[in-house]
Amino acid sequence: MSSVAATVAETNLPETAFFSVHARSEPGVMPRVLELFAKRGLVPSLWHSAVSGADQTRLTIEIRMSGLGREITEYIAACLRQIASVEAVLTLSQDRGS
Repeated sequence: MSSVAATVAETNLPETAFFSVHARSEPGVMPRVLELFAKRGLVPSLWHSAVSGADQTRLTIEIRMSGLGREITEYIAACLRQIASVEAVLTLSQDRGS
């Protein structure tokens, strides 16, 4: 288990992170996005992707990940922003008690 996954498992953080990734619709975007979670031993609680636009060139990926702290959420978002073809990444952290 990775150190990030171990930290998440040990602390059982109550926060859920939401990521909204907006990119050009290219075949390599989704595996590169998923890789950021997989290499940390994490499996998203929810993954939804859709292609849109008149010419189907826009890709939106919605990801929910339970148990991430704010610091890890911000780090993953920064990494997502570095992926080629990703144009914007929006994040939201929500306490499970909310």
